[in-house]
Amino acid sequence: MLLLLDVGNTNTVLGLYASEDQGHSDADAATKYTKLVAHWRVATIKTQTVDEYGVLFRNLFAMDNIEVKQLRGIVISSVVPPMDTTLRELCERYFHIKPLFIEPGVKTGMPVQYDNPAEVGADRIVNGVAAFEKYGGPCVVVDFGTATTFDAVSKKGEYMGGVIAPGIGISAEALFERTARLPRVDIRKPQRNSVIGTNTVGSVQSGLYYGYLGLVDGILERLVAEMGPELKVVATGGLAPLIAAGSKYITAVDDLLTLDGLRIIWERNAHIRPRPAREEADTAAAHRRK
Repeated sequence: MLLLLDVGNTNTVLGLYASEDQGHSDADAATKYTKLVAHWRVATIKTQTVDEYGVLFRNLFAMDNIEVKQLRGIVISSVVPPMDTTLRELCERYFHIKPLFIEPGVKTGMPVQYDNPAEVGADRIVNGVAAFEKYGGPCVVVDFGTATTFDAVSKKGEYMGGVIAPGIGISAEALFERTARLPRVDIRKPQRNSVIGTNTVGSVQSGLYYGYLGLVDGILERLVAEMGPELKVVATGGLAPLIAAGSKYITAVDDLLTLDGLRIIWERNAHIRPRPAREEADTAAAHRRK
């Protein structure tokens, strides 16, 4: 099995894929992990220790009756650098596997046209790879996370760059924290079929929903004008279904886009996949005996 970790500023998504190819063993480099067995979303807590995350992850496995020893690889996309050391130690201590991090030097199959490619968040490249593989180009990925990102991929499969805007959750928190009398509300489309709110909660929900929908479609309108009418727009992230339902330009919602991108990149890096930590330990022990 293959474990995928998408580590964001607010949430971490875990996906577990198994192989449907009976012609290869799970350890074979040619194995294709195509069957999603389970996926979970947990809070990203930078202060948690290796052991706390280890217990959490193993408990998730146990809830779905999955044995840790079935794991053959781990691939990680992280936009929280302070957690990378914790995650690496977690994988080696609790799963006995060296993880593959999406970082410079890893083959993605996607040329990056950013002025400084190292500045691009790993999740943005992963999303671009998955969107181009699954939907073709040109395409734009709108990822509704802590920040909302718009990532543009050319017809040739090149990562062109994108747009970064405050996420709707950040916007809502700023509104609540900076005002004395406005209540905290659920972020959702107002129940009335009118932009005009008739009470405070409805007015705030209308402002958040229609205001953010206007931001998203306003940016997408300009991207369509720049990249052409054949542009495909794919949305992912927690609030993607909510905003996509009212958008004029979003053509698909794909909750598993980032996990699929991690799986695709794993397959493209068969030649540099880290060996299991337990295998390296056995090899080192064998050399010492010689």
